[in-house]
Amino acid sequence: MRARSRADCVPGGVPASFTGVYEQFFADIHRYIAGRLGRDVADDIAADTFVIALRKHGSFDAGRGPVRAWLFGIATNLVAQHRRAEQRRYRALGRVRAEEPAGGHEDRVLSWVAAAQMRPQLARALARLSPEERDVLLLVALADLSHEEISQALAIPYGTVGSRLNRARKKVRAALGQKGQIDE
Repeated sequence: MRARSRADCVPGGVPASFTGVYEQFFADIHRYIAGRLGRDVADDIAADTFVIALRKHGSFDAGRGPVRAWLFGIATNLVAQHRRAEQRRYRALGRVRAEEPAGGHEDRVLSWVAAAQMRPQLARALARLSPEERDVLLLVALADLSHEEISQALAIPYGTVGSRLNRARKKVRAALGQKGQIDE
């Protein structure tokens, strides 16, 4: 990034271009973190992601990949610091009994009920994945990142993304048995 003058900054010294980055990507980063760790900590960790990005914006290298992947890499590193909480959350979700379907409005709630009934098994399956496999699978499922973006975000080879994702999907499918499918 080029050197910035005071004229390039909004009040408080924040680069004007960074304000746009925040506005464009905050909701996606927040949704990803909330999916990993829960909404109660997502606000703080998403904010921390952008504080770190702002602090390091001068070292961002667009040649290594897009800013979106860079931000998800920062977010994933912060999530890694909260892995124990994530692991406890998945174990707790795995112990929760699935709710019985309620009567009425069956067409409207059928898919929601099916998903709710799968939640404990899915949580147990996610808890059993290695942190590296879980990172890749959840970057696809929760953040909708491409293999290339995940490669850039986690600073791993493109082929490693595919192999980790493949292993994670196989493990989750096996844990869910005939009841669930993980989209290719």
